[in-house]
Amino acid sequence: MIEEATVDAYGESEQLGGFYTMIDDHLAVPFETTLLGIPVTVRDVDLTERDEIVAICSRGRLRQAIPILDLVLPSPAPAGAEWIEAYRHWAGRG
Repeated sequence: MIEEATVDAYGESEQLGGFYTMIDDHLAVPFETTLLGIPVTVRDVDLTERDEIVAICSRGRLRQAIPILDLVLPSPAPAGAEWIEAYRHWAGRG
């Protein structure tokens, strides 16, 4: 999966963009999870100007971007979550 996400990518920034594309294309959103023990809904993913993949989480009218590396996945994990795990492995966090 890492090879698939980073094919034709030169440098870390482009490789990160490859992971963002795969996560954005394959992760089934929305899904429910918890953040600091509070139920939230993951609505989308985004790539920030600081080259960080984030999950866009909401609870009621509140929204917050959480680094996807810090996101606790529910059990069972949503379809496409294997791309988050591949990204964690690539980033040295898995």
